[in-house]
Amino acid sequence: MQGTVGELGEFGLIRELTARLPMTPAVELGPGDDAAVVKAPDGRVVATTDVLIEGRHFRRDWSTAYDVGRKCAAQNLADIAAMGAVPTAILLGLVAPADLPTTWATELMDGLRDECQVAGATVVGGDVVRGDTITLAITALGDLQGRAPVTRSGARTGDVVAVTGWLGWSAAGLSVLARGFRSPRAFVEAHRRPEPPYHAGPAGSDLGATSMIDVSDGLVADLGHVARASGVDIDLRAADFDVPAQMADIGQAVGIDPLVWVLSGGEDHAIVATFPSSVQLPARWRVVGEVVRPASPGRGGVVTVDGAPWDRAGGWDHFASED
Repeated sequence: MQGTVGELGEFGLIRELTARLPMTPAVELGPGDDAAVVKAPDGRVVATTDVLIEGRHFRRDWSTAYDVGRKCAAQNLADIAAMGAVPTAILLGLVAPADLPTTWATELMDGLRDECQVAGATVVGGDVVRGDTITLAITALGDLQGRAPVTRSGARTGDVVAVTGWLGWSAAGLSVLARGFRSPRAFVEAHRRPEPPYHAGPAGSDLGATSMIDVSDGLVADLGHVARASGVDIDLRAADFDVPAQMADIGQAVGIDPLVWVLSGGEDHAIVATFPSSVQLPARWRVVGEVVRPASPGRGGVVTVDGAPWDRAGGWDHFASED
């Protein structure tokens, strides 16, 4: 489609975007009314939201609109899965300059739609507004299907720590892109389009996970949230992590220990959980550590690697100094 969103107009753009969307059995009423209606058979709705801004969360010279759509859907749907829920729906708030090509907006919606289909969800509505910078506000909904939500606060001393999904791939891809390269392609694509293991959230709940979180800010940082919420410490074993040979090659080329990407890199949206040590975990879950008693009674919140503090860069704070 030729032209810009300004030429198409607000309602023309909405028609173009919503015409691309299928509905799922969970949706009673989709786009086109004052609000959508999504079934909640469980009687509870799991909800999460994120805001993404061009230049801070994505770059158009690094990622296509389709990539951005896949990625922003994935990071929200992964949050739903990490609660032990099944994703059902997404709402999109789009702020766009008037001169944005209409094709960028429609390709964004195609990416959102396709990532939702992977997770079994769909886009059910949203809003579009004119603004100076492309900004995406995503709200995702999910259904617990009778499960108790798996929170960050349930880890107990003696639990094992297990992870499923990719770790470090997105960070390695970002490092490649930041140096002006576009290969190895698998790692660049992992940064552009993460592949969260959506099924693992509900499956982990069914296996008896005591706590769970998706890895968005880095494994050590995200497990720090679990440790603080649960009042425990966590120790990881470096030897239990898989560092692919090609990732090691990239690390050697750019002068970075690939273990830094694995333990501190974010945006892979793997799922990490704690389980009682008696649970027999399927092969897709890799045990990488254990929950331990806090060094200081009544404290907790420390994540160590092989018993020592992890002092490498990692984690993300939107309001931290960028100097």
